[in-house]
Amino acid sequence: MKPINRNQLFVASCLALLVTSLSFGIRAGILDRLGVQFHLNGSQLATITGTAFWGFPLAIIIGGMLVDVIGMKRFLIIAFILHLLGIILTIFAQGYWSLFLSTLFIGLGNGSVEAACNPLVTSLFTNNKTTKLNHFHLWFPGGIVIGTLLVFALDKIHLSGSINMWQIEVGLMLIPTLLYGYLFSKLSFPVTERVAAGVSTSEMYRSLLNPLFFFMILCMFGTAITELFTNQWTDVLFKTVTNNALLILTFVAGVQTLGRAFAGPIVHKLSSQGVLLASAILSALGIYLLVNLHGAGVFAGAIIFGLGVAFFWPCMLGFVSENLPKTGAVGLNLMGGAGMFAVSVYMFFMGGFYDRLVLGKLPAGATLDAYRSAPAGTEMANAYIDARTLAGPEVLNATLIIPVILIVAFIGLNIYMRKRSYKAKNEEALQTV
Repeated sequence: MKPINRNQLFVASCLALLVTSLSFGIRAGILDRLGVQFHLNGSQLATITGTAFWGFPLAIIIGGMLVDVIGMKRFLIIAFILHLLGIILTIFAQGYWSLFLSTLFIGLGNGSVEAACNPLVTSLFTNNKTTKLNHFHLWFPGGIVIGTLLVFALDKIHLSGSINMWQIEVGLMLIPTLLYGYLFSKLSFPVTERVAAGVSTSEMYRSLLNPLFFFMILCMFGTAITELFTNQWTDVLFKTVTNNALLILTFVAGVQTLGRAFAGPIVHKLSSQGVLLASAILSALGIYLLVNLHGAGVFAGAIIFGLGVAFFWPCMLGFVSENLPKTGAVGLNLMGGAGMFAVSVYMFFMGGFYDRLVLGKLPAGATLDAYRSAPAGTEMANAYIDARTLAGPEVLNATLIIPVILIVAFIGLNIYMRKRSYKAKNEEALQTV
């Protein structure tokens, strides 16, 4: 058997996550154009983007149960095939259902990457799990930065012919996909940390019944929605507020990337639960500023929001891995699956909510598709822009309540963990007497 090359496995994992993030960043950048080209309303766009979010939990939850059985390597080869199919089908999409199916494949591929790579990273770096999860997950916002900048730059190029620029932008995802598929195919993998520690499968499933784990699942609903819903709908919600709406997403993702890159000393200083509380406070403030600031001031809100959501996902996983280690790969993957499932459900309802808001601000008897497809500069087109300008902030205002609830939840978590730590120290002191 080949020796385990920890560094190459980590690099390949980062490339796989890069594909996941590019799918978010590029799709967020082309979402509005897909709606115009294929005559899709906000509800349909939300359903398509939401497909990636419920395809993700389907793959990650099943993966959590199977990754120890079939091995992380086989699961990552499956992820590669799903990503490849999803990208190719997106490039050749002809309408709603082909976009729906291609996004489902990409979502399943994204979930398969998380299902195998999260336990792989914790197995490779058992003494530094939360920091390395932050370093691994920096490639999610990092890929969004790359993806959105690619969309922004390539959109300045005007093509003639049958190929749309968005098809080229999606096609660029094939490069890291083929790279990570090749690397994983030739590398040897370790067993998961849970298997290495000798924790039985039955004990792993019993550990999931811990009330603290249930609490973290509920919090994961909120942290995932706060981060991913806002990021994925940036181009739609802010298109009428600024001509560079996509750059807001780039600002947010850039701050997230930097935050995760330097997570080590922050996590060491505040602990995972302390970082989560600070993140909830900054996220709530960031959304509030995004709603209430205008013009260039929106980017200040984006920076604060990006700093707020920077540590949510990796610190949620790191907290569970460090404080509930017997939950193993299933625990990590249930957390990720719960987060993505919550986002998919939230997107479905908020897409319809957004459509109703826009329609309510248009003249009586108006239809969304007619106003959406109206030629630029016409009275109908201007009315549609005004309606969207008013509707976007209302969607964000409705979302603001989620990080506010998280602030209360994480205050409670910090109090609980301090009491648990104090109790453990007292018991340890009594044993030494």
